[in-house]
Amino acid sequence: MSNNQSSVDPAWPPGTVRIEDISQPGGDSEVILQPRPTRDPNDPLNWPLWRKNLNFALVSYYVVMNRLTWGPQNLELGFSYALLNDSYAAGCGALCIGGLFLVPFALKYGRRPIYVFSTAIQCGISVWSAKMQTVTDLMLVNVLSCIVGALAEVLVQMTVADVYFVHQRGLTNTVYFWFMTVGVTLAPLAGGFITQSQGWRWVWWWMAILFGVGLAAFVFLYEETMFDASSIDGVPVEDKLDPNPRPTKEDLETSTIKNHDAFGESQPTCEAFQIDRSIPEKTYWQKLALWTNSPVPFSEVAKHCYQPFLILFKIPGVFFMAVVYGVMTACTTVPVTTLSSVMTLPPYNFDASQIGLMGLPPFIGTTLGAVICGPLSDSIALSLARRNGGIFEPEMRLWLAVAFTPLVPAGLFMFGIGLNNGTHWLLPAFGLGVSAVGIVPASGAALTYLTDSYTEIIADSVVGVTFIRNLISTVFVFALQPWCNRVGITWFYVTFGLISTVVLLGNLFFIYQGKNLRIKLAGTYHHYSQKQLGSRPN
Repeated sequence: MSNNQSSVDPAWPPGTVRIEDISQPGGDSEVILQPRPTRDPNDPLNWPLWRKNLNFALVSYYVVMNRLTWGPQNLELGFSYALLNDSYAAGCGALCIGGLFLVPFALKYGRRPIYVFSTAIQCGISVWSAKMQTVTDLMLVNVLSCIVGALAEVLVQMTVADVYFVHQRGLTNTVYFWFMTVGVTLAPLAGGFITQSQGWRWVWWWMAILFGVGLAAFVFLYEETMFDASSIDGVPVEDKLDPNPRPTKEDLETSTIKNHDAFGESQPTCEAFQIDRSIPEKTYWQKLALWTNSPVPFSEVAKHCYQPFLILFKIPGVFFMAVVYGVMTACTTVPVTTLSSVMTLPPYNFDASQIGLMGLPPFIGTTLGAVICGPLSDSIALSLARRNGGIFEPEMRLWLAVAFTPLVPAGLFMFGIGLNNGTHWLLPAFGLGVSAVGIVPASGAALTYLTDSYTEIIADSVVGVTFIRNLISTVFVFALQPWCNRVGITWFYVTFGLISTVVLLGNLFFIYQGKNLRIKLAGTYHHYSQKQLGSRPN
């Protein structure tokens, strides 16, 4: 363990920050911006609200387009549902490793070129998919698109950490998860109707068109968010090292400003310094430079291919949140896989469009969960921080996930038992919606806990999380058919629901012991944070 741990104040481990100043006259409190922005107007944290949200909207579009779908290729090409499931599982496996190879390039050359090139590649792969003829085509397009699509999960968290403050990330991550679920749940719906009206190949032609639109948007609108805060002149050293700076009375009098939350709500905030307008702001074309070359040699950046695994197994919080996120993702994807293989058979005999309509319940459930839990995540964190003297602990995010835990197994039980007994389709549909409501706060809390606790190593952390998440999905999808053949659909989903319950209840352990773990592993955290490029402390 690094010697850095000895210099860490146990009251202020990584992730613990002061986000409210409760010393204001009249008992009012003010939100303190964490992480602290620099004085540079080009710092993404200093961007106007519309620029932040435009970038996030483009990233969200990218996420939706990178969710997997397929038309009923088996009708024309003779592919069995087992083969389609295997290709889906192979894609999940490719998602495991995609980030390991591509994220180092995002750390070296910035986020923008990776988004641009990956969108262009996905457009080409969609054209290939539209012309698919063989099993080889099926497997290759799934594997290659998922290797590139892994960036949709990794780069998003890097972007959130780049541009949003701690008190905004709960809502932002919930919105991200909502967009990701839209891609998973509504793609079969759109694909089903396109298949019936134009043929399954047009599912992929439309994907190529939409990726082309996204490519144009990224080329002309997406700005680079990678920013080296350590290189800015005029920022006092103590501003970089003090994890919990307190503004002076003079600072508050001269530079109290109004900020906004991630989606427009006015928030009073305290800033201990102002933007230095003598620093020239980049022109439009400078903002759209294709890449930003970091001075760090690529040999150093390449270490991020294996550092995620070291972080995974040395920092329990990262590993546990990876498992939570992985199991919650499996709770979304495994039922979708089951629908295609079960509800096309008697007594349901659903066609492609009817299977697609079964994506509406989880979409509605996810939307309700996002509407309820998105704002609640940040407001509960602020409320608990206020009760804690203005000090925020990342574990405060986890209470919301615990409160919604029972909905996940309840929904899975209804879905599995309903399908097994051939009940009316309303029961499994309702089960999908119920579990989706519970999945949202659990997934959002896991991602936000990671971003809040391990901001400086979020790139490596999320690569590790993506690996575990897709490994779990791969295992469940591969095991689904033989597992169901052995014990039946009912007992598969009962077991699946119990596994998800045990995993989610682990949040209680981190609520009470998470801070102690952050204290004990502060040295390890700082050891890896020093190897990051241009990171800034909370």
